[in-house]
Amino acid sequence: MRRRWTLLWVAFVVALIGIEVGIVTRVIVFDPFTSFYLIILAIAAIGILAIVGAVFIGIYITTRILGSSEFTPFEKEMLAMREDVKALSAKVEEFGARLAGRPGGKG
Repeated sequence: MRRRWTLLWVAFVVALIGIEVGIVTRVIVFDPFTSFYLIILAIAAIGILAIVGAVFIGIYITTRILGSSEFTPFEKEMLAMREDVKALSAKVEEFGARLAGRPGGKG
């Protein structure tokens, strides 16, 4: 399957090189001023391919970042703060339970 995609990619690149050589040697006559719609179509195709390429690069970078097995320092700090909040909440609950039986009592 991978070989088929590689062959398709090579065929596409060869076709583009052939078109470019044809335009340079005047075998294919291309006048951008008379083919306005072709220029608009080319710009749209380039825009779409640029967006698709950016998405794939973003997916690759995100996968590389999230693929590491360690937490970042920020994430470690957030987990430590979460544990602190849990410990403080447990202490408040304990004090609340102690004082619930003795309203107005001290210590």
